[in-house]
Amino acid sequence: MTQDVSLPTRFAADPTGRHRVLDPRPVLPQGADRLDTDPALGDDEVLVRVERLNLDAASYRNLAEEAMVDGRVDGAQVRRRVLDIIAARGKMQNPVTGSGGMLIGTVAEVGPRSPLGLRVGDRVATLVSLTLTPLHIDDGLTRWDGLGEQVPTGGHAVLFGRSIAARLPDDLPDELALSILDVCGAPALTARVVRERSATRVLVVGAGGKSGSLSLCAARAAGATEVIGIVPDQGEHDALVASGLADRVVIADATSPLALRDAVARTGDAAEVTVVCVDVPGCEPGAILATRPGGTIIFFSMATSFSAAALGAEGLAADVTMLIGNGYVPGHAELALDLFRRHPELAALFARRIR
Repeated sequence: MTQDVSLPTRFAADPTGRHRVLDPRPVLPQGADRLDTDPALGDDEVLVRVERLNLDAASYRNLAEEAMVDGRVDGAQVRRRVLDIIAARGKMQNPVTGSGGMLIGTVAEVGPRSPLGLRVGDRVATLVSLTLTPLHIDDGLTRWDGLGEQVPTGGHAVLFGRSIAARLPDDLPDELALSILDVCGAPALTARVVRERSATRVLVVGAGGKSGSLSLCAARAAGATEVIGIVPDQGEHDALVASGLADRVVIADATSPLALRDAVARTGDAAEVTVVCVDVPGCEPGAILATRPGGTIIFFSMATSFSAAALGAEGLAADVTMLIGNGYVPGHAELALDLFRRHPELAALFARRIR
């Protein structure tokens, strides 16, 4: 009996991707220093030809700030830094923020035991972080100027048995779909929390951004009767007011606890649910002060400090439940895309963020 040599030999893969970890330590891919990017697949893996990365906001902000020259971002320096990280780690994981982003591409190969339901030729967005996705770039990022979060590129990535991916919708441009799916966990968890707690007054900090604006819509759809948006400057204020997605829009520095508390107080009572979507550190104390006793805070920023949140609440004797948005809620991709389609006002807000 002859073996079919037209197909690569499959090995039994761990659905968590543990077999891709090159560290001597017993860690999972997200906690690893380096991953194996070999395109030869395990039996439950999927190979994706990469077309575009989307760096998460906190990571890109850090990279851009480190590349400032005479008050302007040196895009070439950002590009070199991203290339260096991917080459050194076999994944895109900013060593400062610990975060990465996601990608879109076309399915090139599917292992026979893959549970993801994907087929060769499917165009997909990965709904798992680049911090745990084996990634190889083969074009030197030559099509990217380093001046925005979205990175056109070429190469390959590997998905595991416990990864998540969504087929790209036919009715939206790739760049827009990627932006929506990049933050789809935020509106999904916001909707769940608002519904479960029967919350009527919801505060969204960073409401002019992608996750923030979708969370406003999700809160309203889940039953909130009053949604308040906090934004950092006049430009975001005017854009959000024009969208009509929030009942009140307030300019406040989310990193100043008393300023945020006082800004929310001027709109009425403290929030029953506060959603933090700001990509800068230091927003934890203000969110705690802006939330009423017995309320809930959802942190959706990769810049969130667990210790600052936990110790801050303790130090303020604040009886609040704090949730870390992990980016996954069943049905989150479909919910975010549906919200975008039902709220055409979101298009202008997203256009401000896509470059």
